[in-house]
Amino acid sequence: MPKTLTVATWNVNSIRVRLPHVLDWLERHEPDILCLQETKVPDADFPFEAFEQLGYVASVYGQKGYNGVAILSFEPQQQVRYGLPDDAPDDQRRFLLATICGVTVASVYVPNGEAVTSPKFAYKLSFLERLTHFLTSHLTPEIPFLLCGDYNIAPADIDLYDPESNRETVMFHSREHAFLARWRQWGLRDSVREQHPDEPGLYSWWDYRTGGFARNRGWRIDHIWATPVLADACLSASIDRAERGRERPSDHAPVVATFRLPSKTSG
Repeated sequence: MPKTLTVATWNVNSIRVRLPHVLDWLERHEPDILCLQETKVPDADFPFEAFEQLGYVASVYGQKGYNGVAILSFEPQQQVRYGLPDDAPDDQRRFLLATICGVTVASVYVPNGEAVTSPKFAYKLSFLERLTHFLTSHLTPEIPFLLCGDYNIAPADIDLYDPESNRETVMFHSREHAFLARWRQWGLRDSVREQHPDEPGLYSWWDYRTGGFARNRGWRIDHIWATPVLADACLSASIDRAERGRERPSDHAPVVATFRLPSKTSG
C-alpha cells in the first residue's frame, strides 16, 4: 500500500467529450484516485477500457445525458455504494462511495439549484439534507474519509469573484452555507483552503456563457473535504487552473490533494 495518497476530483461535463483531456491529465499527473462528476453516460457506455490501459479500475454510477459520478483508482475498491440509501429507483445519479487503501472516498455531484425561486433549489436543499443525514448516520469523523466533488457551493467571500452581487443567490446562499457549517461541525475540513488560507482568486469553475475564464470571474465550488485524521496529514492541495485554459475544456478545473496515509491504512 502507498504511504501517501493523491486524490483528485473533476467535473468533466461529459466524459465522452472530455475523455482525451482526462486521459492526458491522468498520464501526466497519475493520481491514486480520481473522482469524476457529470459523466453524462449510462454505465454500459462508460469508457472502462481506456482507463484500464492506464492501470485504473473504475466504479461508475451514471445515466444518459445528465449527472453521473465515477471513482477511478489504481488500487482495488471495496464496499462500493451506489447512491444514497433513500434514493428513489429513478432518482438522479449523484453519489458514489468506495473504500480504497483503507480510505473511504465519496464522489458527489450536488445539484446546481438553478435559482432560489426554482423547484430545483428545493431539490438541492433536499439532496444536501439527505447527504448530511448519510454522513452523520452511516460514517464517523474518526475514520479516514474524503468528500470529493462538485458541491455547487462557494464557502466564503474569498471563494468567488463578486460576493456582494451574488449574496443569497444559488451557490452562495445562507441555506447552502448552513449545510457546510454542519459538515464542519461533524468534522470535515476544507483541504484547499487550509493549505491556502488567504489566497484570493482560487477558483475551480468559470462560466462558459459569460467568458468567465478570460476575465477570471470564477467560483470555488469543487472541493475535497477531509476528516481530521486526513486533514491533519494533508501535504498539499491545489486547483489545476491550467486545465481550464485548454481547447474544448470542461468549465471546471481539477482539484488535487495529497495526504500522508495513517500507518494502519498504508501497511
